Amino acid sequence: MRGIPVWATLIALTYEGEVVVGVVSAPALGRRWWASRGAGAFVDGSPIHVSTVDSLDAAQVSVTFSSGWDELGLTSRLVELQQAAWRARGFGDFWQHMLVAEGAVEVGVDAIGVQTYDLAAVQIVVEEAGGTFTDRTGRRGYDGGSAVSSNGLLHATVLSRLT
Repeated sequence: MRGIPVWATLIALTYEGEVVVGVVSAPALGRRWWASRGAGAFVDGSPIHVSTVDSLDAAQVSVTFSSGWDELGLTSRLVELQQAAWRARGFGDFWQHMLVAEGAVEVGVDAIGVQTYDLAAVQIVVEEAGGTFTDRTGRRGYDGGSAVSSNGLLHATVLSRLT
Protein backbone atom coordinates (compact mmCIF):
# COMPACT_ATOMS: atom_id res chain seq x y z
CA MET A 1 0.00 0.00 0.00
CA ARG A 2 2.42 2.61 -1.31
CA GLY A 3 5.09 1.80 1.24
CA ILE A 4 2.90 2.27 4.32
CA PRO A 5 3.41 -0.78 6.56
CA VAL A 6 -0.10 -0.77 8.03
CA TRP A 7 -1.66 -4.01 6.84
CA ALA A 8 -2.57 -7.22 8.58
CA THR A 9 -3.83 -10.73 8.22
CA LEU A 10 -7.04 -11.14 10.20
CA ILE A 11 -8.33 -14.57 11.23
CA ALA A 12 -11.50 -15.19 13.21
CA LEU A 13 -13.34 -18.28 14.32
CA THR A 14 -17.07 -17.83 14.77
CA TYR A 15 -19.57 -20.16 16.37
CA GLU A 16 -23.30 -19.57 15.98
CA GLY A 17 -22.65 -16.00 14.80
CA GLU A 18 -20.38 -15.11 17.71
CA VAL A 19 -16.63 -14.59 17.37
CA VAL A 20 -14.83 -16.93 19.75
CA VAL A 21 -11.20 -16.51 18.65
CA GLY A 22 -9.44 -13.75 16.74
CA VAL A 23 -5.89 -13.13 15.56
CA VAL A 24 -4.60 -9.93 13.98
CA SER A 25 -1.08 -10.24 12.63
CA ALA A 26 0.77 -7.19 11.30
CA PRO A 27 4.17 -8.50 10.20
CA ALA A 28 5.41 -5.19 8.78
CA LEU A 29 4.81 -3.65 12.23
CA GLY A 30 6.23 -6.72 13.98
CA ARG A 31 3.07 -7.09 16.09
CA ARG A 32 0.44 -9.75 16.68
CA TRP A 33 -2.76 -9.40 18.72
CA TRP A 34 -5.09 -12.20 19.74
CA ALA A 35 -8.03 -12.97 21.97
CA SER A 36 -10.44 -15.74 22.80
CA ARG A 37 -13.83 -15.33 24.42
CA GLY A 38 -13.44 -15.17 28.18
CA ALA A 39 -9.63 -15.40 28.15
CA GLY A 40 -8.57 -11.79 27.59
CA ALA A 41 -6.64 -10.02 24.84
CA PHE A 42 -2.92 -9.95 24.17
CA VAL A 43 -0.27 -8.33 22.01
CA ASP A 44 2.96 -10.24 21.52
CA GLY A 45 2.23 -12.29 24.63
CA SER A 46 1.41 -9.42 26.98
CA PRO A 47 -2.14 -8.76 28.24
CA ILE A 48 -3.76 -5.57 27.01
CA HIS A 49 -6.62 -3.43 28.28
CA VAL A 50 -8.46 -0.34 27.06
CA SER A 51 -7.83 3.05 28.64
CA THR A 52 -9.80 4.63 31.46
CA VAL A 53 -10.18 8.05 29.82
CA ASP A 54 -13.81 9.05 30.33
CA SER A 55 -14.01 12.46 28.67
CA LEU A 56 -13.97 13.11 24.93
CA ASP A 57 -11.91 16.27 25.41
CA ALA A 58 -9.17 14.11 26.95
CA ALA A 59 -9.44 11.32 24.36
CA GLN A 60 -7.50 10.35 21.27
CA VAL A 61 -9.80 9.53 18.36
CA SER A 62 -8.88 7.78 15.12
CA VAL A 63 -11.12 8.00 12.06
CA THR A 64 -10.98 6.23 8.71
CA PHE A 65 -12.83 8.40 6.23
CA SER A 66 -14.61 6.91 3.23
CA SER A 67 -17.06 8.25 0.66
CA GLY A 68 -19.72 6.23 2.48
CA TRP A 69 -19.75 8.90 5.19
CA ASP A 70 -20.46 11.49 2.47
CA GLU A 71 -23.24 9.36 1.02
CA LEU A 72 -24.89 9.20 4.44
CA GLY A 73 -24.43 12.95 4.90
CA LEU A 74 -22.40 12.34 8.06
CA THR A 75 -18.92 13.61 7.16
CA SER A 76 -19.48 16.80 9.12
CA ARG A 77 -20.26 14.66 12.17
CA LEU A 78 -16.89 12.92 11.82
CA VAL A 79 -15.15 16.28 11.68
CA GLU A 80 -17.06 17.53 14.74
CA LEU A 81 -16.14 14.36 16.65
CA GLN A 82 -12.48 14.90 15.86
CA GLN A 83 -12.65 18.58 16.84
CA ALA A 84 -14.23 17.68 20.20
CA ALA A 85 -11.44 15.22 21.01
CA TRP A 86 -8.14 16.08 22.66
CA ARG A 87 -6.35 14.68 19.64
CA ALA A 88 -7.48 13.19 16.34
CA ARG A 89 -5.37 10.84 14.26
CA GLY A 90 -6.03 8.67 11.22
CA PHE A 91 -4.39 5.33 11.97
CA GLY A 92 -6.94 3.46 9.91
CA ASP A 93 -8.29 -0.01 9.42
CA PHE A 94 -7.41 -2.74 11.93
CA TRP A 95 -4.68 -0.68 13.61
CA GLN A 96 -6.96 1.95 15.14
CA HIS A 97 -9.01 -0.80 16.79
CA MET A 98 -5.89 -2.53 18.12
CA LEU A 99 -4.71 0.79 19.53
CA VAL A 100 -8.08 1.08 21.29
CA ALA A 101 -7.59 -2.42 22.71
CA GLU A 102 -4.09 -1.46 23.90
CA GLY A 103 -5.34 1.72 25.57
CA ALA A 104 -3.32 4.08 23.35
CA VAL A 105 -6.41 5.44 21.58
CA GLU A 106 -9.88 5.77 23.11
CA VAL A 107 -12.05 5.67 19.96
CA GLY A 108 -11.68 4.12 16.50
CA VAL A 109 -14.24 4.95 13.78
CA ASP A 110 -13.94 2.86 10.65
CA ALA A 111 -14.98 3.45 7.05
CA ILE A 112 -18.51 2.87 5.81
CA GLY A 113 -18.60 -0.27 3.69
CA VAL A 114 -16.03 -2.24 5.66
CA GLN A 115 -16.45 -6.01 5.32
CA THR A 116 -17.08 -8.75 7.90
CA TYR A 117 -13.62 -10.23 7.28
CA ASP A 118 -12.15 -6.84 8.23
CA LEU A 119 -13.97 -6.73 11.55
CA ALA A 120 -14.56 -10.15 13.14
CA ALA A 121 -11.04 -10.65 14.50
CA VAL A 122 -10.72 -7.07 15.74
CA GLN A 123 -14.11 -7.21 17.49
CA ILE A 124 -13.06 -9.95 19.89
CA VAL A 125 -9.69 -8.34 20.61
CA VAL A 126 -11.36 -5.02 21.50
CA GLU A 127 -14.06 -6.67 23.61
CA GLU A 128 -11.68 -8.99 25.46
CA ALA A 129 -9.50 -5.97 26.23
CA GLY A 130 -12.53 -4.45 27.98
CA GLY A 131 -13.77 -2.24 25.16
CA THR A 132 -16.98 -1.88 23.19
CA PHE A 133 -17.35 -2.70 19.49
CA THR A 134 -20.45 -1.88 17.45
CA ASP A 135 -21.47 -0.62 14.05
CA ARG A 136 -22.12 3.12 13.63
CA THR A 137 -25.73 2.67 14.81
CA GLY A 138 -24.72 0.97 18.06
CA ARG A 139 -25.51 -2.61 17.08
CA ARG A 140 -22.93 -5.05 18.44
CA GLY A 141 -21.35 -7.23 15.80
CA TYR A 142 -18.95 -7.43 12.90
CA ASP A 143 -21.41 -7.52 10.00
CA GLY A 144 -22.92 -4.01 9.99
CA GLY A 145 -20.74 -2.47 7.28
CA SER A 146 -19.19 -0.02 9.73
CA ALA A 147 -17.37 -0.17 13.04
CA VAL A 148 -16.85 1.96 16.12
CA SER A 149 -14.56 0.71 18.85
CA SER A 150 -14.00 2.45 22.13
CA ASN A 151 -12.85 1.98 25.68
CA GLY A 152 -16.55 1.62 26.51
CA LEU A 153 -16.64 4.75 28.65
CA LEU A 154 -16.99 7.00 25.59
CA HIS A 155 -19.09 4.79 23.33
CA ALA A 156 -22.50 6.38 23.91
CA THR A 157 -21.02 9.87 23.53
CA VAL A 158 -19.36 8.95 20.24
CA LEU A 159 -22.46 7.25 18.82
CA SER A 160 -24.63 10.23 19.72
CA ARG A 161 -22.26 12.49 17.79
CA LEU A 162 -22.34 10.23 14.72
CA THR A 163 -26.12 9.87 14.37
